[in-house]
Amino acid sequence: MVSAWSLHSVCSIGPFDYAWSTDHLVPLYQSETSPKWIRGTVVGAYQLAITIGLLLAAIVDNYTGKRGDSSAYRIPIAIQFAWALILVGGMLVLPETPRYCIKQGKPEKAAKSLSRLRRLDVDHPALIEELGEITANHEYELSLGRATYIDCFKGNVLKRTITGCLLQMLQQLTGVNFIFYYGTTYFLGAGFSNGFIISMITSGVNVGSTFPGLYLVEAWGRRNLLLFGAVGMSVCQLIVAIVGTVTDAQNKAAQNASIAFICIYIFFFACSWGPVAWVSSVTLFVMYVAMLIKNRLSLARSSRLRFVPRPSL
Repeated sequence: MVSAWSLHSVCSIGPFDYAWSTDHLVPLYQSETSPKWIRGTVVGAYQLAITIGLLLAAIVDNYTGKRGDSSAYRIPIAIQFAWALILVGGMLVLPETPRYCIKQGKPEKAAKSLSRLRRLDVDHPALIEELGEITANHEYELSLGRATYIDCFKGNVLKRTITGCLLQMLQQLTGVNFIFYYGTTYFLGAGFSNGFIISMITSGVNVGSTFPGLYLVEAWGRRNLLLFGAVGMSVCQLIVAIVGTVTDAQNKAAQNASIAFICIYIFFFACSWGPVAWVSSVTLFVMYVAMLIKNRLSLARSSRLRFVPRPSL
């Protein structure tokens, strides 16, 4: 369960914004407020927001990278404050999730929240039916007793926990963040003269390729899309490795081929492992034992953060 106020409170503590708010609670909030028939697409849209942010960052870096003073890094950092203010302002007007209201024993508030989210009257038959499902699920959760982290490693729940953690780990182990975080340095070191421009191109491909993923996550299903992306990324990475091994940095044709297959690699990631890892980590748990969602999602997210690339000092 997660509330709009908890999102705001956690986000307001600064350094923990990414790890605990946007990276943890936002997908959970999306899953609890979105209709079942588009839940995968809505949660996957969080990945789209990330890709847009990476593109904007690449554009800003491109125009500040050649500055010879401290403004080269101060400007990109300062711009982040604008988005943080927008995020906090939006959370101030977000309604509590209906599930959270039911958990707090406030069915009237839950009905109003669901009415606002669905844009239906509180006495609409569809809204009453959905609210009844939420209430029934909560009563079932109460019958199971209090849930703890230990329960995440018991019985059939263990398989779900491991699956969620592995999805998040493997999403990072694809290596895509290396391209976005250190791509400029990599491209310059590999002999490319316009590393900043190439980073903008790869970020643009990332944004555009996420849209097919939002459709395919519902049309193809999670498993098929993950397999499709994994095979495509593997082939592209193998080709880039071969080209980089058998040619030198002065070979322009080889450089163009590397850029092309890096972009194709990003396409396969953005339309598959990018959004699907988020969707699966949330929807694996939402309809099972909801009291364990927060525990398992935090485990999955923490396992992912261990594989975020770090620069060597």
